[in-house]
Parts: sequence; structure tokens; C-alpha cells
Amino acid sequence: MAQASTSVGRARSRPRKERQEQHEEQCVTLPLIGEVTMPPRDHLVFYAVLGLVGVLEIIEWPLVLIVGGGHFLSQQQRSPILQQAGEAASAA
Repeated sequence: MAQASTSVGRARSRPRKERQEQHEEQCVTLPLIGEVTMPPRDHLVFYAVLGLVGVLEIIEWPLVLIVGGGHFLSQQQRSPILQQAGEAASAA
């Protein structure tokens, strides 16, 4: 148990620049779609586990899609499209 708390302390003591480099956005160019920004690795793991849970039918597919879509939208804080939609909703 003490070992787990030490590893958390080490993660917090890393320099800010090093932590920011881990969260840098990576762009991938896909044919017919164009440039796509890849989410961070921890988000990709979340989507993979969520998909696995759906494939194993532990959770039904519609719920998997709702949870995955909600998680994706919650991470789009700087999306201009979502900002415009939010401004339009608050103006209405």
C-alpha cells in the first residue's frame, strides 16, 4: 500500500513540461476524411475497454454508444462547433 502512494507522489513531482508532452495532441491523416486528432492514450484505453464490454455483451450496444459518445463530447472543451452550439442554446 505504501508503494502505491509513492508512485502517485512521483507522478505529481514530474515537471509540468513533461506532463504536458504526454498530453500533446497527435494528428493522423486518413484518406477521404482528412486530418483527425487522436485522443490521449488513456482515452483510447477507455474506448477499447468500453468496446470490449459491448462485444462481450456485458452492457448492451446502445448504452455503450451513449457512454462513449458522452465521454467524447465531454472531452471536446475547445471545439468551436460545440462552443457555438452552447452559445446558441444559452441564447434561446
